[in-house]
Amino acid sequence: MKPVLLENLPWPEIAGLREKHGALLILPLGATEQHGPHLPVAMDTLLAEALCHAASARTGVPVLPALRYTASQGHTTKWPGTFSLRHETLISTLRDIAAWTVAGGWKRLLLVNSHFGNDAPARVAVDQLRLSYLGRLQVGLLHAFQLTDVIRAEYTADAADLHANQAETALMLHLHPELVRMDQLAISDDPDRTAGTVFSHPVAQTSLNGVTGHPSRATAEQGKQLFARMTEALVEKIRVAITEEPPLPPEHWNDLPGVPHV
Repeated sequence: MKPVLLENLPWPEIAGLREKHGALLILPLGATEQHGPHLPVAMDTLLAEALCHAASARTGVPVLPALRYTASQGHTTKWPGTFSLRHETLISTLRDIAAWTVAGGWKRLLLVNSHFGNDAPARVAVDQLRLSYLGRLQVGLLHAFQLTDVIRAEYTADAADLHANQAETALMLHLHPELVRMDQLAISDDPDRTAGTVFSHPVAQTSLNGVTGHPSRATAEQGKQLFARMTEALVEKIRVAITEEPPLPPEHWNDLPGVPHV
């Protein structure tokens, strides 16, 4: 099967999709930000797209166009190539997309994120949306790098506060080797300096070149195996999301008054 990409379809075909797969939509969350001297600034978006497209091909669930500009302010202006939204802008953007999701007749929205910096605003948006559309839209957030404990461990093997590290570089060597600057790969390693810290420090205060980890250790084979594990894990979660209902039936919550200020 091929992935079902909503942006490539005319509206009559999109209308028919609402009756399938639990009326679920997938929204990839990427970023446009520096990824060291060896990876493209589109790294997170390319990964989110590839992962969601692979899962769509396996499940038939349609995928929305990826969000390419998200919350990347922590990378500062030290290295060119980062273009970030404000956190509140990303929250508002996700709320707007969800509003159109509901208006369009969809019942489930799954955010699949590949950028650590999106975690906080995306979780705020999900918290607001689950209350704003109680009983009308089920919304969830999955992080590509935390789909299973094994995947999380591989991502953080060379750096807990990772960025453009071995795992991310391996994934790009598998997915888009033509975009990896091999002449920079061997000299891009920069260690994680955040062990034992109490405060949260922007990348300019922790990295010399925008990297945290050891990309020189990456191989395309490692990336191939990791991407296969990530795809399989996402497919399993999507299959659950197609039919998942709230643990308690509607009579326990469908007459609740609206929650203010969400």
